[in-house]
Amino acid sequence: MFKHARLVQCQILASLLSLTLVAACSENKSNETPVISQQPNTALPMPPLDGKALGQMGWEIADGQRSVVSEYRGKVLVLDFYATWCGPCRETIPNLVALQRRHNAEGLRVVGLNVGGPDDLSQVSSFAKEFSIQYPLAVPDADLSQLLLGNVDAIPQTFVFDRNGQLVKRFVGAPSNEVFNSIVERTLQSQTN
Repeated sequence: MFKHARLVQCQILASLLSLTLVAACSENKSNETPVISQQPNTALPMPPLDGKALGQMGWEIADGQRSVVSEYRGKVLVLDFYATWCGPCRETIPNLVALQRRHNAEGLRVVGLNVGGPDDLSQVSSFAKEFSIQYPLAVPDADLSQLLLGNVDAIPQTFVFDRNGQLVKRFVGAPSNEVFNSIVERTLQSQTN
């Protein structure tokens, strides 16, 4: 009887895992099943990568402007790694747009980081128009992608950082809007009091 109950538990767990895997795209557009991870392979706060701290890492916007994570100190920062061709990425964008509009005055900053490859960059402008994206869309530095994404190539991956630059939560795949919004809103509130 114990073996049967254990088998049922394993079957349920396998079913839940397969549902989770469907919610993420693979960066290389292959048919490989992406690896799912709940937290980065690093401790909190993020350690330096080759002597370079997370705050020094950043991204480049299409017009050549550069930004780094430390410029967002005092703000709640959401970094969303996406590709224009990724279905689950496209599903999460309207919620990110709405959150940025609703909480901009409270210090929320969303930055979209395109990891769809060189061919995808030409699609970003029409993608931004399609979804009425007002937050910056950029290309992450290789060291930022390496630190945050590690060996997990599933997208979207979305990171929520508090006002001190500490990682609050990493989402791999498309999170539910309710769960994601709750974490962002708690992070905004916890540091304004």
